[in-house]
Order: sequence, then C-alpha cells, then structure tokens
Amino acid sequence: MTAEGTLARFREYMVGPARFMNLLTCFELGIIDALRANPGMTAAELGTVVGATPAAVEQLLFLLVKEGFVAYDEASGAYTLDTLAEVPEAELKGVVDFMHFIKVVTLRQLFYLTESVRTGKLVGLREFYGFEGTLYEAAATHKDIGDPWSRVMNATTARIDPWFFDNIDVPSGARVLDLAGNTGLGAIHTYKRKASPGLRVTTFDLPEREEDCLKNFREHGVEEHCSFIGGNVFDSIPKGFDVVLIKHFIDMWDKDDVLKIFECVNQSLEVGGQVHILVPIYPENVKDTDNYTIDFFPSFFLGCSMGYGGPQKLSVYRSWLEEAGFTVTQAIPKDPADLPPYALPVQAILSATKTA
Repeated sequence: MTAEGTLARFREYMVGPARFMNLLTCFELGIIDALRANPGMTAAELGTVVGATPAAVEQLLFLLVKEGFVAYDEASGAYTLDTLAEVPEAELKGVVDFMHFIKVVTLRQLFYLTESVRTGKLVGLREFYGFEGTLYEAAATHKDIGDPWSRVMNATTARIDPWFFDNIDVPSGARVLDLAGNTGLGAIHTYKRKASPGLRVTTFDLPEREEDCLKNFREHGVEEHCSFIGGNVFDSIPKGFDVVLIKHFIDMWDKDDVLKIFECVNQSLEVGGQVHILVPIYPENVKDTDNYTIDFFPSFFLGCSMGYGGPQKLSVYRSWLEEAGFTVTQAIPKDPADLPPYALPVQAILSATKTA
C-alpha cells in the first residue's frame, strides 16, 4: 500500500467516533422510531416529535441517507426508512443496546486510554466516577454502567450458551463448579440443559454476589440443585468437583494470572475431571478482516474493563492449558456465519482433562 493509501485509511479512524454518535443519537432521539411508525415525515415534523430543531434533524440525517439507512425524497422533503425498514425491530434493539453500551462503558473511559495503559489501571473510571477498581466492580454500584453492561452480557449469554452446552460433556450426577459465575445464570443454564439425577451445580464468585445468586436460583426453581460458594479465585478454588466451567472470565487476565487460575482449577478437580472454557478469541491470522475481535477488545480491556488482560488466539489458550498440566480434548471456535452480522466477539470452547 502506498503512503497515500495508508494516510487515506486514517480517515476511517478519524471519522469513526463521529459517525457512531451520529447514528446512535438518531435512535436515542426517537427519529428512527418515528419514521417506522409514520413513514414520510419531514425534518420539521420529526423535530416536533423528538424535540429538536428541523435544522439539527436534517444535519443528523445526512449521514443516514448517505449510508442508505434512511431515504430522502427531494420533491416532498420527506424521510422514510430505507434498509433499516428491513431489519426486525427485536434484532435492531439488540444492536442499539450494544451501541449504548459502547457509548456509556467505552467511549468515555477510552478518552484516558493512554494513561490507563501507562498505569495499568482504569483512569477513566477514576476520572468520571472517582472509582478505583475494575468495570465489573463499578457496575455493581453505578447503575448507568451496570444496566447497559448487564443487557449486553445477558444477550450474549443467551445466544452462546446453547452452543456451549451442546458441545461439552457433563457426566450424569456430576458435581459442577461454575467459576466466577456472577449471579448464577450460568449455573441455572447448566442444570436446565444438562439435568441428570444427582447433578449439583455450584456458583463460585465474590461473596457479595450470594444474595442475588440465591434469589435467581429460587426464581428459576433450581434452588435444590444449585448452590453458592463465596471466595476469590486467586485465594483458593473449592475442591472435589468433577467438572469446572469457566465462561467469559479467562480473557480478563494476562498470562501469569491465567496460569494461576488453570493450576488452581487443576487442583480442585478429581483425576479424570474436566474443565470447559468459553472465551472470545483472536483469529490465528490477525490480518483477518472479517473478524472484529481485535478491533474492539484490546482497548476495551486496557481502557475500560480491567486495565490489563484481553483475549488470545485459540492456539495460545491451548498451550497455556497444557502448561498447567491439562490434556486438551477439544478446541473449537464458533463459526462466525452462525453469529448475528453485528456481533463483535468470536467465541471458542476449550475442553481439557486432568490426567494426573
């Protein structure tokens, strides 16, 4: 690529945040909903409905007309949904939820990405919220962060869990530990999808998650089969389990901490016990232009989530499991063709056995 071509690519990065907020604002103002309900509205009519001046509405809609999301009739001055009209409302809501998550959780904090990388701490959370800690700790006390994060995580879990459980083995009557299982949704899914006589599923997470977790077990009618243990994975992991599940967690840490977790899991399992891991991965070829995991997750983890960590290639996770004393039995990535077109992470399953 020539120098001119390289510089031209910078233009896509320079306009990226502006385009993102322009599009999201059209949803947040209610412009898209108004056009869906009443096609053929002018900028003046839209302005009256959404509480903005006609000139501001027109400015925002220039981009959406350019992108083909909205159509404009020169003769009447009326706007209608173009390609957006073809997208089911439920699916579009999922996209908007994710965009709102990006706005609230990432854009603000990423203003301080450089400082976060230098310090290894989330400077954005400190500057905006006076909070020292991780996104997951902040989400528990700051509703404006916690609500959009929870919506996106719950939607991701609901979408990926069926594939995960279809591809792992949980022996009949097994004792299962859901590591860092948050408020119990993973344990609930485990029991309902892998139910067998004597199956017991235990959520292991920070003690402050216990109340919400047990409440979720009661509401889903699994309190007799699911339980909670409070603790920290870096202190100790409960022993005597046949299966350990690690979902949406390993990518939060760098290599040394991941190896500590794997080694502690190895100690918690009986010989022949299995660990099943669900984790977003980077493509083996980082120049794969169809994979957007690399576009999003490095800055998310370094500037918004932890101040460190981030996904790895599937081959890297496999080598770390082997280094921790496991025998890897399967390593399968999710087919991107099976994901919604707007999905960012590509997930993978790694299964391994404790052999000694």
